[in-house]
Amino acid sequence: MNRLTPNLVAVTFGGEALATFARPAPTAHIKLFLPEDDGTMRPSVAGPDGAVQWPEGRPTMRTYTPRRFDADARMLEVWFVLHGEGPAARWAARAKAGDRAAIGGPGGRFAVDPAARSWWIGGDASAVAAVATLIEALPAGADAEVHVEVDAATGVVDLPGRPGVSVTWHVRGPARAPGEPLIEALAAADVTPGTHLWAGCEASAVRRIRALALDGLALPRDRVTTRGYWRVGEANHPDHDYGED
Repeated sequence: MNRLTPNLVAVTFGGEALATFARPAPTAHIKLFLPEDDGTMRPSVAGPDGAVQWPEGRPTMRTYTPRRFDADARMLEVWFVLHGEGPAARWAARAKAGDRAAIGGPGGRFAVDPAARSWWIGGDASAVAAVATLIEALPAGADAEVHVEVDAATGVVDLPGRPGVSVTWHVRGPARAPGEPLIEALAAADVTPGTHLWAGCEASAVRRIRALALDGLALPRDRVTTRGYWRVGEANHPDHDYGED
């Protein structure tokens, strides 16, 4: 475990089980199945259709974006936000060499348009790993305006640097609702109909971002991708929240 900021840690998984792990696409996700309190994993078996089954009940599961994957070294790095007493945050904060977890995936339906040359990218701390993978995957010659929202200045981390990509960090502070700085940044942005937008943050805020992009800025629907990674007041926000309702 490597602590990147006071509230963000990187955990690296390794082993021959990753020999068949597919290379994740930008902003892809994995399913992380956590061990029991004593460190053991519940037994799993392959069902008739090949899907994993858990005879004793599925263990606690959370969804994360892989930060980087090295197929040759059999190493997968995942970033965890330490946001209170969630089971995954507790596990990641204490992770050490030899600890075990089960991983499913990768999955995700987003693909980078190789012809896209203009981007607006926004995310909060929960999406910072996804933002990093997207910056790395931008087409050559693309320009991108990137905005990242964090709770405090200590939450700033290094993101990949590329020509044409500007990164602005926004410290939200306790008096403002999650996503407000991102919404303001998008409202002030000089976007054109050719701009591709990707945003991942709190679920209510991501809906406001999506509405602003489609209705206020008139971006084409097929160039707007939004992800609600979490929701205020929910301990485990459902997966596959695309903010499209």
